[in-house]
Amino acid sequence: MNADGRAAERIGDRHVQWSEHLSRYQRRVEALEPPPVEGYLTRMVGLTLEATGCQAAIGDYCDVLASNGTRIEAEVVGFGGEHLYLMPTGDSHGLRPNARVIPRSSSGNVKVGPQMLGRIIDGAGQPLDGLGPLKCEEPMRLTGVPINPLARQPITEPLDVGVRAINSLLTVGRGQRIGLFAGSGVGKSVLLGMMARYTSADVIVVGLIGERGREVKEFVEGILGPADRQRAVVVATPADTPPLMRLHGGWLATSVAEYFRDQGASVLLIMDSLTRFAQAQREIGLAIGEAPATKGYPPSVFAKLPQLVERAGNGSAGRGSITAFYTVLVEGDDQNDPIADAARAILDGHIVLSRKIAESGLYPAIDIEASVSRVMHDIADDDHRRLAQRFRQVLSTYQQHRDLIAIGAYQRGSDPRVDAAIALWPRLQRFLQQDMFEQVDFSTSLRELAAVLADDADGTARGEARK
Repeated sequence: MNADGRAAERIGDRHVQWSEHLSRYQRRVEALEPPPVEGYLTRMVGLTLEATGCQAAIGDYCDVLASNGTRIEAEVVGFGGEHLYLMPTGDSHGLRPNARVIPRSSSGNVKVGPQMLGRIIDGAGQPLDGLGPLKCEEPMRLTGVPINPLARQPITEPLDVGVRAINSLLTVGRGQRIGLFAGSGVGKSVLLGMMARYTSADVIVVGLIGERGREVKEFVEGILGPADRQRAVVVATPADTPPLMRLHGGWLATSVAEYFRDQGASVLLIMDSLTRFAQAQREIGLAIGEAPATKGYPPSVFAKLPQLVERAGNGSAGRGSITAFYTVLVEGDDQNDPIADAARAILDGHIVLSRKIAESGLYPAIDIEASVSRVMHDIADDDHRRLAQRFRQVLSTYQQHRDLIAIGAYQRGSDPRVDAAIALWPRLQRFLQQDMFEQVDFSTSLRELAAVLADDADGTARGEARK
């Protein structure tokens, strides 16, 4: 080959190399996300920011540049025409008209991992305990990925929660979602603490949503303690945080529970409270102009509740489970409160705490007659169900005649059922009471239930009533 031929060959090789380089860089450029389209702040009313010129999707984050140079994080919660409605996740001081609004590229995910065990974090996943940054690498969707209902494993195994009345009369199944309905000051936090300490679970995830700030430290130090804290993750978004962060707190706690469930762990999820989660969504919905529907609650509230609750429960085959306890604050002890009514419809049971019982000094103040576990008949054996049913019958009989008994109007011997209930009443009360530092396992709870009703079974109680 002559010199001209070799030169032409070299030029051809270079052309191929440059074509390959160009194609490779072209593919890289095509894979890049388009640059964010910035906008500017046009309006702020209450907690809602209104921006124009931005292009972002619902759930995306934006940075709003304040007058002091700081970036304020905000989430897109709605849009109308050319306007985006955003909600800040933190303090909004320093914002001014025409401030730059810069959308972020990836959002809606949270990093989780086993490094979270023993840590206390906020609704954005940032540590609050001063133990250094979290180095989690596993991304998860904050709002979760729905599980095919036919792929879920059924609830077949009872869960020991360490509370005698619940173990024996309101048996909870592993993977059940149950509500704890109570007004203020009737002992729901203490009962939650007992279940957090005594429930047989691999991992505990606690979501303190919209509660008092001082309760965070009290729960961690006074209720969990050093030993149980090592297997727990606490997500805290107190009442003074913006409503968006309270909403994120509930989502994040559920995402953390989902991560450990997918690793095959048995997870106990405690969320205090579901009502504050709903109230946060109400604040957001009303702020962006959503019309109130039921006692001030917009329709989006009743759509968000099942989206959150349905993420708990048993996973698919080979996965673990999330047993969830959600506290529901019953305003004014009204069991027909809209959130309480909606929660009862989507949960697998409810435990009602009675103010009247609490005022009598009986704790935990569980109203057995008003409470129910919807899976108990599937996981309890025949003897257990028979004893629990008999206990409820005796308790109900006494409560129906309580006023007549109290004033001395009831004549003993008039009704054998009432006589038996009167004789057994002191035992029923002792059985339902339990100190907050006393743990009663599942088998012991059943033995004590059988012992309470033993005399009633052979007629001795009726003999005692006639004496």
